Amino acid sequence: MTRIIVLLASVFLFTAVQAQSDADEYEVVLPDDAQKCVLPVGSDLIPEDADIEQLKAAKAQIAEFQKDVLVFRECLDAAQENPTNTEGNKQAIVASFNYSVDMEERMAASFNEAIRSYKARNASD
Repeated sequence: MTRIIVLLASVFLFTAVQAQSDADEYEVVLPDDAQKCVLPVGSDLIPEDADIEQLKAAKAQIAEFQKDVLVFRECLDAAQENPTNTEGNKQAIVASFNYSVDMEERMAASFNEAIRSYKARNASD
C-alpha cells in the first residue's frame, strides 16, 4: 500500500513539474511585430431611437472600421509568419485576431438591431 502511495505521489509530482515546464514554454505574450498592429476603434454607439441620418452615419463608420480591421488582421497574419514565434506568441496573435472578429460581430449586431428598431418605428409611414 505504501508503494502505491509513493508511486502515485511520484507520478503526481512529475506531472506537476512537467505542467510547470510546459507553462513556462507557453507564456502567452503578443510578439513585438504583432504589437505594432493597430486595432481600430469601434463605431460610436447607435442611439435607440436613431433616425435615418444617424443610421447612414453609423453604416459609414462601420464600413470604415471594417476596412481598418482588415489592415489590422493582415498585420497579425504577417506577424504570425515570424519563425521565432513561440506557441504562446501564436496563441496571443490568435486571441487578438479573434477579439477583432468579436468586435466586428458586436458592431454588426448593434447596427442590425438599430435597423430593425427604425423599421418597426416607421412601419406605419
